[in-house]
Amino acid sequence: MFANGLVALDRLDLDVRPGEFVSLLGPSGCGKSTALRIIAGLSVPSSGRVAWGEGGAATAGPRRIGFVFQEPTLMPWATVAANVRLPLKLAGLAPDAPARVDAALARVGLDGFAQSYPRELSGGMKMRASIARALVTEPGLLLMDEPFAALDEITRFRLNNDLLTLWQALRKTVVFVTHSVFESVYLSQRIVVMTPRPAASSPSSPSRRRIHATNGSAPRPTTPATAGWSPRRSRARSPRGSVENGRGRTGGVALHHTKADAI
Repeated sequence: MFANGLVALDRLDLDVRPGEFVSLLGPSGCGKSTALRIIAGLSVPSSGRVAWGEGGAATAGPRRIGFVFQEPTLMPWATVAANVRLPLKLAGLAPDAPARVDAALARVGLDGFAQSYPRELSGGMKMRASIARALVTEPGLLLMDEPFAALDEITRFRLNNDLLTLWQALRKTVVFVTHSVFESVYLSQRIVVMTPRPAASSPSSPSRRRIHATNGSAPRPTTPATAGWSPRRSRARSPRGSVENGRGRTGGVALHHTKADAI
């Protein structure tokens, strides 16, 4: 808790189904990154709890979560392969590390850059390496905190396409933080629009809306135009889902009445 008593989240209530792609959309400082850090176990909520799976376990267990931060956070003195290998080394999975690293790099299109150093990569390639590092332990849940926000529009759109292809192939559960309405609609099955700080998701917050996917077999990707999104109405209606007032419901991982007193 900060000395000034700043509250980042209040009454956050969110469930995510296994294999679902969910985006958290909202203004800067509304607590999106805080929610991701609480899910990852990097921050402890002031109240409330995080539950995993049908049994409602309090922790995710080893190697269940992959985290892609806003910056690539690569070690500049290490090769791409060494950076991607780091989670395996920390988890004591060194024996089969080379094969896992090669597979992760191939998934993100960096199989020819294993021995390169971060200084030799473009911004988009660095982020690909960061995604490979998050995937190398084969996590069930991938948390992504505005990973493409600092990239130019062309590179960002290309990586959006690549991420969508990757998700469709691996069917990982993804919770994706973004400021971009276009990006959230393009990538996601469901969008949780968070209120300004302190962010809330209880039924007592009438300004909170969500896009709930009702037809998972509909064509992907989608754009704001094809989804029927209008800046004037700030509502979306599409073959995949509709905007509703209310409370997010899903499974896999859940935040129940969560409150956080610091960003």
